[in-house]
Amino acid sequence: MSGGALLRQVALLALLLVTVGFWIYFSVAASGFTSDFNLFSLLRFAAIQITIGFAQMVALSIGDLNLAVGAIGGATAMIAGWAMQFLGLPPLVAVLFALAAGTLLGFGNALLITWTRINSFIVTLATASLITGAMLIITHSDPFSRLPDSFTSFSETEVAGLPVFFCLYRNLSLGREMLAVGANRRAARMSGLSVDRVVLFTHGISGGLAATAGLMAIAADHTASPSLGSDWLLASFVAPAIGGTLLSGGLVSVPGTIVGGVLLATISNGLLLVGIDNFWITVFLGAILLLAVVLDRVTRAAGGAGP
Repeated sequence: MSGGALLRQVALLALLLVTVGFWIYFSVAASGFTSDFNLFSLLRFAAIQITIGFAQMVALSIGDLNLAVGAIGGATAMIAGWAMQFLGLPPLVAVLFALAAGTLLGFGNALLITWTRINSFIVTLATASLITGAMLIITHSDPFSRLPDSFTSFSETEVAGLPVFFCLYRNLSLGREMLAVGANRRAARMSGLSVDRVVLFTHGISGGLAATAGLMAIAADHTASPSLGSDWLLASFVAPAIGGTLLSGGLVSVPGTIVGGVLLATISNGLLLVGIDNFWITVFLGAILLLAVVLDRVTRAAGGAGP
């Protein structure tokens, strides 16, 4: 076992222990934390955080960034709300329509990156503003709250796709190609790998996952709000980064991203119950992201590239 692999296992174990520690603390300090209603709400919120983390994780796997995760999630959620409330489309059709829109927006980011050769940071920062601005103009910032009750069941299907990510990076050639591109894009291109194709599929998947998170959020809240996704950016990096995904690309941790999402949801929920201003979560996220950057450098130095 390489030093990097051992470090990742130790970090994942430490993350699990920290998460369990917070659960124990809030169970004692926060009244109602272990109630059935709160646990259901917490885990549902955690599932959304995990999906947001996955949307960023796939982009990080190839060494790219997707700063448009929140914009895509918010815009596609509004598309679904509009399709159900004004067009009267069945929830399943609206969901498929929104997922297709999110995937296409991800493809659009990839095309801009591959055609212009501009860094993904700049491209997705620009498209995030374009997508959000267009959505606000078209919808006049009006929420869609008359969603059919049958749509809320979508919020209970969030864990169905988790095994797919284990297969993607362990068993499918696309996943291995994504990690190869992230580890060394130039070497991947010289070996005959179609880097542009990998970038296209990766950002398409990222956009589809962002759309999924948006749909899960409006299914849970029963409202498609224009502000949805505006606070996703920092959390989208923290969940995978704290779980062991390298910010520089070439290595991901699916279980680590899951635990990271659960930890973020636990702290957010617990702080609310103990009466601490939830703005403190922003301080926590910033500190954790800085720590993750340091761990990223240490893991790289230890030779941690790989799946």
